[in-house]
Amino acid sequence: MQNLKNIKITNTLNTELENILIEFKYSKVIFLVDENTIGFCLPLILKNWSQAIKPEVIKIPAGEKFKTIARCQFIWRKLTRIKADRGALLINLGGGVLCDMGGFCTATYKRGIDFINIPTTLLAMVDAAIGGKTGVDLGPFKNQVGVFAFPQSVLIHPAFLNTLPYAELKNGYAEIIKHALIADKKLWLTLSEKGFEDTQILIEASVAIKTQIVSKDPFEQNERKLLNFGHTVGHAIEMLSPEMVGRQLSHGEAVAEGIIAESYISAQIAGLPYAEADKINGFVRRYFPPITFTKGNAEAVYELMRHDKKNRDGKIKMTLLKGVGKGVYDIEVNKDVIIAYLTEAWSD
Repeated sequence: MQNLKNIKITNTLNTELENILIEFKYSKVIFLVDENTIGFCLPLILKNWSQAIKPEVIKIPAGEKFKTIARCQFIWRKLTRIKADRGALLINLGGGVLCDMGGFCTATYKRGIDFINIPTTLLAMVDAAIGGKTGVDLGPFKNQVGVFAFPQSVLIHPAFLNTLPYAELKNGYAEIIKHALIADKKLWLTLSEKGFEDTQILIEASVAIKTQIVSKDPFEQNERKLLNFGHTVGHAIEMLSPEMVGRQLSHGEAVAEGIIAESYISAQIAGLPYAEADKINGFVRRYFPPITFTKGNAEAVYELMRHDKKNRDGKIKMTLLKGVGKGVYDIEVNKDVIIAYLTEAWSD
């Protein structure tokens, strides 16, 4: 089960990893990497490799479009070819897509082998690598196939952020904003005043928020649903963005749009003061400029939202805000409210 004890924010990554390998004596060690982390991150680990076991490496393409069952089949076949048994360890070295997919592959390969997440993006460090959600997309439906599987450890090495462009850092900003809004008004006030100037402190705060929520509700029956704020609208926008705006929005861009949308929906039906929704909008727009959507896309977004995993009995259930730092979940939102917001906010 995920807890703060097996999540380490460290500047001595190799030492932490070596201690785990010495303790558990795995039969094989396999790194799952993508075309980015194989060049920028893996060499930093392997140059000081002192273990007797020579690690294997499985490389996959980077990007959400490769987060598919077909790509999982590739990984499963690779694990089989290198004769990975139940005593093997898979180390997911990458961003959110790789951690999600690598966790799913290990949870299902031979009915489960151990894995470690070493997130290399801010998004993965504050969200995707933590909490035990694994999965892949199914056509236009994000994370439609997956299981809960908790990593043996999560090793967060902030120095990897030095390899990232600013646009990639912003993906993580969206999730940090979400954590503050659902659970920590003090963190929100810090963000409002200082922005994202102290990344390591923000990572620590986000990890603590997510881990505390997950520890109370690991399988998303109740409180863990708070973590979906911004994602009901956001996921739909993300998956439809190539058709809607002519390019694939990043997860952070889509969640940022979802945070704004769900803040104003919160003001309408959950008690968030409109003035606070305006402040949220203003802050998010400092980092995520407006994207032009058209009213004609509202119906398509709504239809995709109907497939969200949190829904029950054909009714859309959203996580909203009754105040800053006070998320509420399982709030039924009818079609009229959603369409009215989207058509009002979007252009002709």
